[in-house]
Amino acid sequence: MKCPFCSCPDTQVIDSRVSEEGDTIRRRRRCTACDRRFTTYERVDLMMPAVVKRNGTRADFDPVKLRASMALALRKRPVTATALDSAVARIQEHLLTSGQREISSDAVGELVMAELRLLDQVAYVRFASVYRSFGDIHEFVRAIEEFRVNDDAAK
Repeated sequence: MKCPFCSCPDTQVIDSRVSEEGDTIRRRRRCTACDRRFTTYERVDLMMPAVVKRNGTRADFDPVKLRASMALALRKRPVTATALDSAVARIQEHLLTSGQREISSDAVGELVMAELRLLDQVAYVRFASVYRSFGDIHEFVRAIEEFRVNDDAAK
């Protein structure tokens, strides 16, 4: 670590402490050249994959946008905010552990549909109708039948 005062590359760690939350490490350092002390913080910096949209453009993954779209599908449904936050966290965890630098918006949509399927059947169909651009009532019926078939197979 380079000294912020004299730019000497040789510094010494005097003390290290883990934060109460356990997500950062605080280090007290001393410069061997100018003998001044300073504090550094170490934390994990995870990179979410970029989302590749259907038109080919790329955007940063936005968990707020993800949560908002799921909340819209869950509007006026008996699902708690905690359950929604847990679903968003599972999707983020899946994306982080995938190791991919980019992911298609279609793949994100499928992850959302899988989570909504577990949370609420009506929200699942609502989201699917927009995500898959249902054109008529028959596509709604097919989605509901698909839900029934998969639900019966799980039992």
